[in-house]
Amino acid sequence: MKRLAAFLGLALLLAGAGIFGTSKASAAETKIGYVDMATVFDEYLKTKAFDKSLEAKGVQKQAEREKMVNEVKKLKDEAELLSASARDEKQAVIDEKIKSLQEFDRNTRSALSKERDNMVRDILKEIESVIQDFGKSQGYSYIFYDRALAYKSESGNLTAQVIKVLNDAYTKKK
Repeated sequence: MKRLAAFLGLALLLAGAGIFGTSKASAAETKIGYVDMATVFDEYLKTKAFDKSLEAKGVQKQAEREKMVNEVKKLKDEAELLSASARDEKQAVIDEKIKSLQEFDRNTRSALSKERDNMVRDILKEIESVIQDFGKSQGYSYIFYDRALAYKSESGNLTAQVIKVLNDAYTKKK
């Protein structure tokens, strides 16, 4: 029994030494970094260009909407000057214009939202691909999103480097 206990103790000691020995060796080879995805997304020139484009479309749609609103106001002003029967006819036209305005609002919001969602998805895929390529080319074993980390040293922050790679590639494509 004593031999078995001694054997198990020795086996545990050797196993522990083996585990600690390998972990030190593999820790020296393991490169770990992290990226602040929100900052990368916001600072990426493609994101900024897309935001400007979407904002311009929004301004254009707002101008179209204002035109429709002014038309409804004009019809309402005209209706006030009409007789009761003519006013009822004009009210039907006004109601139709209001319905068209509401449909325009709904369709515009939906279209702009869908366009934004698609572009955000495409940009995020591109960012993730660049992070993977960057990690492979720089010899990183792991690159995490910073929000998943409870503690992070600034020395592991790869955000600026990833932004530079993305923006350099985007500028070359333009």
